[in-house]
Amino acid sequence: MNGNQNKFSQKYLQKNKPLVLSGAMGSFLQQSGNADDKFLWQSRINYEHPNKVKELHIKYLEAGAEIITTNTFRTNPEAVKISNLDISIKDFVNKSVRIAFEANENFNAVIAGSNPPAEDCYQFERTISKSDLEYNHKKHIDLLWESGVDIIWNETQSHKDEIELIGSFCSINKLPFVISIFFTEDLKLLSGENIEEAVKIISQFDPIAIGFNCIKLTTFQSYYNKNQSKYSHGFYLNCGSGSIKDKSITCGISPEVYINSITKFINSNTLFVGSCCGSSPDHTRVIKDYIDGFNC
Repeated sequence: MNGNQNKFSQKYLQKNKPLVLSGAMGSFLQQSGNADDKFLWQSRINYEHPNKVKELHIKYLEAGAEIITTNTFRTNPEAVKISNLDISIKDFVNKSVRIAFEANENFNAVIAGSNPPAEDCYQFERTISKSDLEYNHKKHIDLLWESGVDIIWNETQSHKDEIELIGSFCSINKLPFVISIFFTEDLKLLSGENIEEAVKIISQFDPIAIGFNCIKLTTFQSYYNKNQSKYSHGFYLNCGSGSIKDKSITCGISPEVYINSITKFINSNTLFVGSCCGSSPDHTRVIKDYIDGFNC
């Protein structure tokens, strides 16, 4: 684990158990009847209905979340550029992050600034230029950090060029960060590299932890059978029904089934545990109950 004494590290060391990460934001807001934006996913709600986002953050905090991710999955420059949202990127990010801080007022959770892939999460081919890719991540990470987040939470990353760019930028600027990767059923990034190579690349930048997210339970099980993690890591797996590419995401794995399925993945090197698409505060609650009784 990165030695920087940031809020994440302090809370983990004080507890000496995995921290509980909040669950899905976008898919839960979608299930609550909020329409998707073609380019901004559910981040547009930060601008139009901030109280809905704040209420969801509070639900996760009340369920026991010790880390909450900002609803900034698609407040990044590339997404905003192709949308019709009439607000500057800086104001959009600041407003989005402020909602999380307001929700956390009576709690003491780590505020993790969500930084998504520049393009669609499950897109194999890169369509934007290298310079646009670089600008997207550097600008978004800078804005997240300037807005006061405790840690940069790079999620669903599955392209080698993005992973290297993000890791290098955060490392050079001494920002506490996590890179969470998504991989396919054949245990490869969307850009083709195997997971062992991806982990090696991330490790060289000394992140707080290496994460895994939005992966199906069965796919993560295949990875775990071959690579029981000996490095600082965390995970939040897909709880949705159907395909990960479905536009409408509903819960397909109950909280009880989820916690019974993931306990075998938790060990002394696990820094955080949560749940991803299709999950709810109920998933967070059962994770918290389990972690509270977990002996490292």
